[in-house]
Amino acid sequence: MKKIGYLTLILAGVLFSSNIKAQTQKGNVLVGAQLANIGGTFQDGGSTFNLNLSPQAGWFIKDDLAIGPKVNLGLSTGNGSTTFTYGVGAFGRYYIRDKSIEVLDKTRWFLEASAGVNGVNRDTDGGSSTNTNGLGIGFGPGLAYFITPNIALEALLKYDLTVGFGSSTTAHNVGLNLGFQIYLPGRKMQRQIESDMKK
Repeated sequence: MKKIGYLTLILAGVLFSSNIKAQTQKGNVLVGAQLANIGGTFQDGGSTFNLNLSPQAGWFIKDDLAIGPKVNLGLSTGNGSTTFTYGVGAFGRYYIRDKSIEVLDKTRWFLEASAGVNGVNRDTDGGSSTNTNGLGIGFGPGLAYFITPNIALEALLKYDLTVGFGSSTTAHNVGLNLGFQIYLPGRKMQRQIESDMKK
């Protein structure tokens, strides 16, 4: 029971401590997801449903630069067709540290790029289908707004290209993704938090 209380205090310190100023410093970890096109329409002429989810985890290999794995899953149905998208790969993210371009005090601009194996498969009620499966690359700018020192809501405008095999050799997509990230301290920062909490 004592360990649970101790872990709760550490977690509270990680999430709400004002001593954590360097969310994007070397050794820290970010965990979160991008969400896009969640919703649907329900009409007499037909209904549609859209959902895209992209969980990811990154490690800051140096200050302001994180890399890690990312998964993309998407489903869109309606108007006589169903489209399924998927992707598995890696992403890199660079946070821009420049006060002159900050929108608000608690914001950070970033650039994100990704590469991996992607697929876009579309089936229609008429029996026809198109698919593209192969190399996927994507890139775009984003803005993170820190609602606490270690939790950020973010928007990412990203262009994705899939090049490969199938009935269509290329598939393009531009999307505005909304999501969140949790910035966890590395071991060095955890030791500092534990030391601060004991004082």
